[in-house]
Amino acid sequence: MSKLPDVLTIGEVARRSGVPHTALRFYEERGLITSERTVGNQRKYSRAVLRRLAFIRTAQRVGLTLEEIGDALATLPEGRTPTKADWARLSQRWQHELDARIDAMQRLRDRLTACIGCGCLSLKSCHLNNKDDVMAVFGPGAPRLRAASEGGIS
Repeated sequence: MSKLPDVLTIGEVARRSGVPHTALRFYEERGLITSERTVGNQRKYSRAVLRRLAFIRTAQRVGLTLEEIGDALATLPEGRTPTKADWARLSQRWQHELDARIDAMQRLRDRLTACIGCGCLSLKSCHLNNKDDVMAVFGPGAPRLRAASEGGIS
């Protein structure tokens, strides 16, 4: 029985995780994952990075930003791989935000159906294209810029 290596090259991590090399470097720049450098300046990752990448990818699939994911990972002890208990705790924190996003998407879907039914797609009155446009009463374009040069709207 062969022992699994304790460290992996960037190519091995990319192959095993399905995360492209470029994304691995980007995640590292953002502090989401870490690597050690060899004397020849090659990246070497601990095997635990695979679980961290799975955590990152799963969090992205549920709609979290990399900033939100980074904040969550920052709550873990330095270098520790997220566990099932960590995911349960963190996902509980995200529940309200995810519920709000789902609600917003459902409302958008319902409005979109009505909009397609009406067929107007008017830039003046469509609440999807021009929601809460308080400047519409001043006409098209950039009325504040136009008025500033003419001495009008403030």
